[in-house]
Parts: sequence; C-alpha cells; structure tokens
Amino acid sequence: MAAPFTLPSPESLIVAFDRALRTLSGVATSGRPTPGASIPVPDLAEDERRHAAALMRVNHTGEVCAQALYAAQAVVARDPEIRSRFATAAREEEDHLAWTKGRLDELRDRPSLLNPIWYAGSFAIGVAAGLAGDRVNLGFVIETERQVEEHLTGHLDALPASDAKSRAIVDQMRDDEARHGAMAHAAGGLELPRPVRDAMRFAAGVMKAVAYRI
Repeated sequence: MAAPFTLPSPESLIVAFDRALRTLSGVATSGRPTPGASIPVPDLAEDERRHAAALMRVNHTGEVCAQALYAAQAVVARDPEIRSRFATAAREEEDHLAWTKGRLDELRDRPSLLNPIWYAGSFAIGVAAGLAGDRVNLGFVIETERQVEEHLTGHLDALPASDAKSRAIVDQMRDDEARHGAMAHAAGGLELPRPVRDAMRFAAGVMKAVAYRI
C-alpha cells in the first residue's frame, strides 16, 4: 500500500525556497568540472554564435524547469528514499544549470527573460505529479528525461560543428538525463498515459520555441 500523503515539513519547504532563489538568481554552482573546459574557444561566425547561444539558452531554461520539477516532487514525495533520489538528481541538474549559464556567458548572451514563469509553471506541474502518488511521480520523471534526451540529441545535430565546447556540455547532460530516467524506472515509475505524454511534449515545444528567442 502506498504511503499516505503528509504535509511537507518546514525544512523541506525552506530547501525548496532556497533552490528557487539560487536557480533564478543565477548563482548555481557545479560540483563537477565543466565538460569541454579545456577545449579552445571556437571561432564562430556571428550567425553561428547567435544560434549556439539560443540553443544553450533553451538548454539553460530546461535546467531551470528541471530544478523546479525536482524541488516540487521532492517536497510532496511520500517515500523518503524516493525523496532522496530526487534530491540527488536535482544536485546533478544544478551542474547542468551552471554549465549552460557559463557557456551562455562565453557566447556573450543571456538566459531567458521568462525563467521565473518557467520555474513557477514547472513547480506547479511537479506538485501535481507528486500528489498523484510516488509511482506516477517517478513516471513523470521517466517521460520528462526521455523527452529531454531526445531534445539534447537534436541539439547535438543542430549546434555548429565547430562549437565543441557547447557540444561537450550537451553530450554530458544527455548522459546524465538518461541515467536519471533509468533511476526512476528502476524505482518503479509507471508509464504515463499517451495523452499526458503528448501534453508534456507540446508544453516543452512551446517552451523551447519561446526560450530560443526570449
């Protein structure tokens, strides 16, 4: 029998609030070296620089959403072990947040201006998924990471061939996302219904299209 839902502890709410502040203020730090840090800065044409920056802005926004989702899901998770797994994944996603922000700085560009909105919306979605139960919560992670992995594979194809620094970051992110999805599957995540998966894909498409430009 699934554990009953209990109200979040004050400590978990403080942790979630702190994560939101660090995510939106741009002070996220990485516990791992940035992939491709030793690769020489590529000489990109201006149109290549703008395109690479827009793609990395989308990836940065995706990591803002990931921070919100994992924070929300950890707050409402019933099983302490699952809550711990979410916390571990969130720490790795914070690496991604720092890496993409650093690459945006190198490309002389900025994060999405709408990141507070993306964060709030993703947090609400994470709470809804968590309230549906831990197995649905984990199933949401599985589908999210599956779609993110596909998205990052597309970005590896779309990034300028000479931008090895961005490509190294995206490649490592893709490996991490696949591992997070496998973790959720091993923990007993359910396959979400097709309409839910399609709705998630549509929402992600809107986010990517807007964040590419704004």
